[in-house]
Amino acid sequence: MTAPISRAARPRHSLVVRWLREAAGLRRSSNDTPFPSGLLFYNKTSIASTKGFSVSATAFPRLAAGLALAAFLLPAGNVWAAQTAYPLRLENCGHTLTFSKAPERAVSIGQSTTEILYLLGLADKVAGTALWVGPVLPEFAAANAKVKRLADNDPSFESVVAERPDLVTTQFEWQVGPQGVVATPEQFEELGIPVYTSPADCEGKDNSAGGDGTRTRTFTLDLVYREIEDLARIFDREDRGAELVADLKAREAAAKAKITNLRPGTSAVFWFSSAELDIDPYVAGQSGAPGYIMSRLGVRNIIDSQEEWPTVGWETIARADPTVIVAGAMDRRRFPADDVAVKRQFLAEDPVASLMPAVREGRVVEMDAQAMNPTIRTIDGIEVLADALEKAGLAR
Repeated sequence: MTAPISRAARPRHSLVVRWLREAAGLRRSSNDTPFPSGLLFYNKTSIASTKGFSVSATAFPRLAAGLALAAFLLPAGNVWAAQTAYPLRLENCGHTLTFSKAPERAVSIGQSTTEILYLLGLADKVAGTALWVGPVLPEFAAANAKVKRLADNDPSFESVVAERPDLVTTQFEWQVGPQGVVATPEQFEELGIPVYTSPADCEGKDNSAGGDGTRTRTFTLDLVYREIEDLARIFDREDRGAELVADLKAREAAAKAKITNLRPGTSAVFWFSSAELDIDPYVAGQSGAPGYIMSRLGVRNIIDSQEEWPTVGWETIARADPTVIVAGAMDRRRFPADDVAVKRQFLAEDPVASLMPAVREGRVVEMDAQAMNPTIRTIDGIEVLADALEKAGLAR
């Protein structure tokens, strides 16, 4: 993953802004009115200014030179964002969250949200984590090793509260939600602890029946982008959040552009896992993250269901004859089929699955299971499938 601008590089921004102010003869003005961008201001006696300062017309030659220097010094794709104004009120999954200041101790339940916090430069604000599917992003291995892991899967309510958090983040309502196995949001709120839930798990999704829920609207990465922006606002890291979203959108566009001429009729099935190998597997429905990955690349999903992970028999899958089988790879070992090597062995030996052309012709693609969930890594999934389609000669 391409990293956003590092925190070490950010001081250059303030130095450039200070140089611009000094070089252009900026002076404070009480009559400044912001343009929509929030960067330039104007009033009756000045032509332009940066926030809180005005620039006289005679300063424009110096300002123009300064802007040229800024374009050279600031990294490409730099995004300017305002600071968070506290108290902050935020609507999230049917709850109104209020923050008087940026949280100091967050407990993150769910690998994707944890990795978003790390990408925002907030590892030092994470007091504990839980619910891990695989290894953390490589660039955060050292930082993550210093953060207490409360559980590989579901933490207890008591273990979360014991960390004295001023924010709990949860990737799934399955853990913290109306029927959460850890707690309900109200249980934390009674202790003065706000709960932030990933929008991808509550918006356009019905979790009332428990389990993985059913999509009522198709997932898009806009929900992940909103989570990044929300957390960036909560922690006053809006510039970092804007840079991260811009980077992810650029990667998504690049992966889509790579598949310019897909073979007509190309289809796929995403196999996450199986509770037992001799029963129906958990495969991706139409409207979750795998459905989004396939739709972005023009691939047809053979599974016609709005459930997040319905169980479908191998005979049904074989009759649909997917062009590609995408197998989830993870460190989790809740079920034997969590192991991608076990998946491959099953496909090679099962009397039905082994006859599928996708198996016989080697069109089985391994994908990080985190990319199959609505997470920060769904971008990786788009890239992995695009590369696999190109390698298999199905696109050019």
